[in-house]
Amino acid sequence: MTTTVTTGITPMPAASASRSNLAGRIDALPSSAGLWRFITLLALGGFFELYDLFETGYISSGLLAAGLFHTGGAGVFGFSDQAAFASATFLGLFIGASLLAPYADRFGRRLTFMCALLWYGLFSLLMAFQQSAEMIILFRLLVGIGLGVELVTIDTYLSEWVPSHLRSRAFAFAFFVQFLSVPAVALISWWLVPQTLLSLEGWRWVVIAGAVCSLVIWLIRKNLPESARWLAQQGRHQQAHQVLSTMEQRCGLTPGAPFPPDDAAAQLPKRGRFREIWSPAYRQRTLMLVVMNFFQAIGFFGFGNWLPALLSGSGTTVTHSLLYAFFITLAYPLGSLISSRYADKLENKWQIVLSSLMTVVFGTLFAFQTQPLMLIACGFLITWSNAWLTFSYHAYQTEIFPTHIRARAVGFCYSFSRLSTVFSSILIGVILQYAGTPGVIAFIVLSMLIVMLSVGLYGPKTRGIDLENI
Repeated sequence: MTTTVTTGITPMPAASASRSNLAGRIDALPSSAGLWRFITLLALGGFFELYDLFETGYISSGLLAAGLFHTGGAGVFGFSDQAAFASATFLGLFIGASLLAPYADRFGRRLTFMCALLWYGLFSLLMAFQQSAEMIILFRLLVGIGLGVELVTIDTYLSEWVPSHLRSRAFAFAFFVQFLSVPAVALISWWLVPQTLLSLEGWRWVVIAGAVCSLVIWLIRKNLPESARWLAQQGRHQQAHQVLSTMEQRCGLTPGAPFPPDDAAAQLPKRGRFREIWSPAYRQRTLMLVVMNFFQAIGFFGFGNWLPALLSGSGTTVTHSLLYAFFITLAYPLGSLISSRYADKLENKWQIVLSSLMTVVFGTLFAFQTQPLMLIACGFLITWSNAWLTFSYHAYQTEIFPTHIRARAVGFCYSFSRLSTVFSSILIGVILQYAGTPGVIAFIVLSMLIVMLSVGLYGPKTRGIDLENI
């Protein structure tokens, strides 16, 4: 059985066209219900990461109303507790992605993934019952650490299991599932935050809902298979063959023959080192991804988190800006779903460049709009481009490092997007105060131009190529 992929640029290596090796067997997996169920189960973990990120703004009003949070100098650290809450979130994400994600290379994708999801669920549940700003912020930091590990592990897990010709499409669909959390948390917060149920304030129920659902998903996904590529790299050839055979059966294929001991996936070192991501072979890729992650976060979170304020700055009332923002955020899941239809037709590096260009064009138009329909249209298209950019770069950064350092390298590079958000959020607030909405949009546009240049000039091509050959 062969799998033919027409890239228009680089033909699929001959070794991958047959089921004689591990990469070939994975590439031969068809686009079947069994494979997409696996992708969906992984994506549900990312759903709660984004749910948690976007709940930050929605539950803050409930925390203020309950008298737990204070504004200005009355806050715990001498500034707004809302700001400390958001900073703790991103600091936790930074710690998790940069320091703990490498454990996925050492202990496996499945174990790390399950531990991170359990960590998030338990600490999120505990946070919902805290009675002081100090403890809420502390538990928020701990929740962020689990989320930082989880998303990096999901990305590496997904890239190693999906056939090369479906990688981009799989990431696009996975982010469609994950981005459903954005309108979901908006609606849940709109319903629950103003209420008190069973003597618990509404903000607590928003947090509890995410925590309990994540723990339910943890139970459902206990039977997920380990990455066959990681098992082979660890020298556990028989286990790799077994999990791959099970996946082939799920996808309607007859299990292939055991791959030889000299398979490319089994020739990598059993343990990776941080210094390897700075070796001549990967140094340029590492620097390119650090720059890309730092500046793309400005475009994504800068527009997403500040959308109501930007709309208000364009002349809309607070009520209307929140309503417009809800319609605009629908572009996150819808953009990912529609993009999944063409995600595997283009190189990921060029999808990153084109989606960034789309943000530049419609971001510039957004800055000059005053009519509600045009504001919503431009905002919707910016959000769509951010969704397109997100799944493209998440897929891309997992493709360009080998299995034994994949989680370590991706975690390190990805952590710069979290670090960037801490500083850019403060900077955007200052720019909005002194230069208004056009100034913020100009800052976002400049950041996306840097993303385009870094990836367009220095990013390698990956479309239709086995992970072992990129």
